Amino acid sequence: MAAHALRKLSSLFKSEAVEQVPAKSSSHERRIQPRFTTQFRSSFSGQNKEGQGRTLDISSGGCKIESDMKVVQGATFECRLHVPGFDWPLRIDEATVRWVEGNTFGLAFTRISPKEVSKIEAILKDLECEE
Repeated sequence: MAAHALRKLSSLFKSEAVEQVPAKSSSHERRIQPRFTTQFRSSFSGQNKEGQGRTLDISSGGCKIESDMKVVQGATFECRLHVPGFDWPLRIDEATVRWVEGNTFGLAFTRISPKEVSKIEAILKDLECEE
């Protein structure tokens, strides 16, 4: 029984050590999901602002957008990604700005319907097949 407890304790320490590895210097390089390069038109609105941009990459958890509209880290928006081949834009109910660098910013999808999650998965699968 003591050996079992020791193994369990050992595994806890190993996972803690992995978590303490420093993140890469660039804040938008911390993603754990694979991302794919895109060129989708996008629109976003919230906090009395409306803007348009170009989605440069996408993953299951977020995307990178290039836009002339100035945004700040922490801002939240409703976002629509206009994916070629889809009849309707992909609708993200809430996306939070995680980082800003010049005219580009990273959005984390913080609220999205299950139906839209399925669409993202299909889009990512198509993009993966294209690579």
